[in-house]
Amino acid sequence: MTDQPQGNPGPGAPEEERPGSGPVIRDKRRIDPETGRVRQSTEGADAVSDQSEAQADTGRAPEEQGTTGPEEQVPLATPETDGVPEAVDDTHPDTRLAAERLEEMRRMQAEFVNFRNRTQREREGDRGRATGAVVEALLPVLDDVHSAREHGDITEGSPFAAIADKLEQALGRFGVERVGAVGDVFDPTVHEALMHLPADRSPVELPEGTTEMTVVQVMQPGFKVGDQVVRAARVAVADPG
Repeated sequence: MTDQPQGNPGPGAPEEERPGSGPVIRDKRRIDPETGRVRQSTEGADAVSDQSEAQADTGRAPEEQGTTGPEEQVPLATPETDGVPEAVDDTHPDTRLAAERLEEMRRMQAEFVNFRNRTQREREGDRGRATGAVVEALLPVLDDVHSAREHGDITEGSPFAAIADKLEQALGRFGVERVGAVGDVFDPTVHEALMHLPADRSPVELPEGTTEMTVVQVMQPGFKVGDQVVRAARVAVADPG
């Protein structure tokens, strides 16, 4: 076995590179000078063949990927893909802004009305509690006035009677009411029964047609401010039967 000299091409080299073969001339003109037709070159045919094979490989790729690769995700249906056009809001920005401002104004107005009503109720409650505290402090004086009238110590036209009337009128301007009078139907919310007398007793006189427990005597009158009872009236009651 003999080694080939370095630099000499092997048996598979082109003819123009083989020693001793001489120069080789290739005609690469696209138009044949004898027939005048376009020649079909070998390079063009090879290129067309390579392109066809690439297209064939590309066509087989999805099938192969479907078997070996991950699952293909199906796109979700949208109004555009379903053929339903998406609704377009043609409202002018100024119109939307005006609607938002109007809604805010209505909400603030409702909050203000609720705040005003709540404040008014709280103010009336505070006023009633303050007046009730004053009336509670004046209860001993009011009891003395009532006792004096019951015993005839206050006569009409006397200076003491005028002072008592002015005191009761001043309290009345602040919503103070006297509760408890002879003949009233007994009401446990404003009356406190200290005595229960039989109907056949001589000093007890019930109005005709009375069917319910009735006040027949008032020991101490009661007072209330609005719906707030400062003190219940202390009374004696009697049954009609």
